[in-house]
Amino acid sequence: MSSKGLFQPIRIGNHDLKHRVVLAPLTRLRADPDTHVPNDKHVQYYGQRAGNGGGLLITEATNISPMAGRYPGSPGIWSKEQIEGWKKVTKAVHDRGSIIFLQLWHVGRATHAAWLPNNAQPVSASAISISGDDTFGLANEVPRALEIDEIQDLINDYVQAAKNGIEAGFDGVEIHGANGYIIDQFINSNTNQRTDRYGGSIENRARLALEITDAVVKAVGIDKTAIRLSPFSDFQDMYDETPNDTWGYLVQQLKANYPGLAYLHMVEPRFTFEDSAGSSEHNLDHFRNIWKSPFIIAGGFGHDVTGAVEHAEKTGDLIAFGRFFIANPDLPSRLQQKLPLNAYNRATFYGGGAEGYTDYPLYEEA
Repeated sequence: MSSKGLFQPIRIGNHDLKHRVVLAPLTRLRADPDTHVPNDKHVQYYGQRAGNGGGLLITEATNISPMAGRYPGSPGIWSKEQIEGWKKVTKAVHDRGSIIFLQLWHVGRATHAAWLPNNAQPVSASAISISGDDTFGLANEVPRALEIDEIQDLINDYVQAAKNGIEAGFDGVEIHGANGYIIDQFINSNTNQRTDRYGGSIENRARLALEITDAVVKAVGIDKTAIRLSPFSDFQDMYDETPNDTWGYLVQQLKANYPGLAYLHMVEPRFTFEDSAGSSEHNLDHFRNIWKSPFIIAGGFGHDVTGAVEHAEKTGDLIAFGRFFIANPDLPSRLQQKLPLNAYNRATFYGGGAEGYTDYPLYEEA
């Protein structure tokens, strides 16, 4: 790994970055609600955040197929029209000298029949629904467990989506294995009660994530493949009895079999990095020590830019910023020059038009 520090260069896949400030994958729900095609707003949004070049952008979660749980306004990557729409985005980013990875997404049980073809029942590892909150205003449904032969179909969908992403000009793809979506539903012990080779033991629960990774690597290349994981997340009613053991095994297998992955992206627990830093049970040190290759962290610096800079100096991690990057399209420059930041407007995070999406000013415009 290259020298540590947020503004030190680092190599991701076959690309040399100038800094380690990453645009986190952020659901914004501004694609066409019927076709799920990205539009000119996406071109402007990602182009703005490509900045002066040399950075890594990760797209919002993007549905791999019509059955992947299309939310109103979420983009897709299964149709020719979607590929063409994304080509405009990747060109805008490349024209400014940055690189962009496409996040591949299947939500599993975290959807509703109303958003699936022919009102299909959502699927998951097991027939266990999300308790508590609804999903975008619709009550959570009990999913059906995927059959063994359907799991291979799911893997094939990831492969085709990855190929489509490369056709669209993306520099790589990030497999979304975090935050309570389908891969995470197989990994966690509370959502996976299967008795076949995809359930029970840690090895079996990690199998789907590893098989998808293997298939995508073979399809588009190891240097164009990455994965995101969230060992400690309780989002969407997730829980695992032994997270350090479970994700420790998974990261060990990734390191042993796919050491050339572009990067490993992991989500900090849902409290500040400072709160977790002293806890041997609830931080990412265990996984970082296993992986050692390019390591992106997200979620621990939502209110603390200074802490992010200090953390990068200490570990060499890349830092994925969400809310700060929403409100500050020139975030890398602002951080490097210690300039004040725009405040974000949470009310405009999801859906809508340009407001809260492409109208945040650069520093010189503020």
